[in-house]
Amino acid sequence: MNTLSDWNHRSFTAPFTASGRAAVVPPPPWHYAGWLLNVAFECQADTASALVPPSLGKPLGRGCVHFADWQACTDGHELADPVLAQYRETIIVLEVQRPDGSHCAYCPAIWVDQDISLIRGLLQGWPKKTGSTWLTRSLPLDHPAAAPLRAGRVLGASLAVKDRRLIEARAELTGRPGQPMGFLALPAVGAVGWPDLRQPTQLPQPHLVRPDIQHRVGGEWHEATATLQVFDHPHEELALLGPLQALTASAGWVGITVCGARDA
Repeated sequence: MNTLSDWNHRSFTAPFTASGRAAVVPPPPWHYAGWLLNVAFECQADTASALVPPSLGKPLGRGCVHFADWQACTDGHELADPVLAQYRETIIVLEVQRPDGSHCAYCPAIWVDQDISLIRGLLQGWPKKTGSTWLTRSLPLDHPAAAPLRAGRVLGASLAVKDRRLIEARAELTGRPGQPMGFLALPAVGAVGWPDLRQPTQLPQPHLVRPDIQHRVGGEWHEATATLQVFDHPHEELALLGPLQALTASAGWVGITVCGARDA
C-alpha cells in the first residue's frame, strides 16, 4: 500500500489539504439538536431480515420512521453560517433482537439533503443517501401558523427520493405525554464498510459499530396517533418491509453529542 506518510495534511475527510479547512467533515465531537416526528410501525419480520446483518440478530417486526429537522455543529462556528449546520432527513430503523437477547435499533435506510450529514452518517454506519424531507414545524407561539403542540394538532411529513414520493405520514396530537422510540429508545448499531477499487471484484466486509453518545438533552415527547404510507419506488428496497402499519407516534425536540464510535 502506497501510504502518504509524508503528507502533512490536517483533513479528517477528503479533500486532504494542509489546512484541512475544505474537508467535508471535521472530527468529532458532533453536536446535534433537532425537531423530530417519530412514527412507530409494524412490518414483516421474515422479509425484513434481508435488510439486517445476520450476525446482528433478527428483526422483530417493529420499527420506526423518524422525520427530522436538525441543526448540528462542532465548535459552534457553523451556527453563524447555517448552510453548514442545517439539514433534514428521514430515518428508518428496525428493532432487532441480538443473539444475547438484548434489543437494538438497526438502520437499513436513511435519506438526507446535506453532504456534511451524509458523510458523517456513513462514518457511523448509517447508510445515508440523498433525499428531500419535509415536516411540519412547531414554533413556540400561540398562533395558527405556529402549529402549537396541543390535542388535535395535525402534523405532516414526507420524503421524496430521486424526484419520487416515497413516504408520507400524518400525525394527530393527543395532548398526552409521548414516548421515545426507534433510535431514541434503543442502542443504535450501524454497519460500516468501504469498497477498495484496487480489488473491484471483492465486496467490502462491513463491521458493526455503535455511536459514542456522551450528552443528551430534551426528549419531552408529545404523543400522537398516526398514519403511514409507503409508495413503490424503482430503486429503493422498502418493499422488503411489507405493508407498514403505524402503531403510535410522538413529536418533540432532542439534543445529542456524538464523540466517536465503538465496536458493537
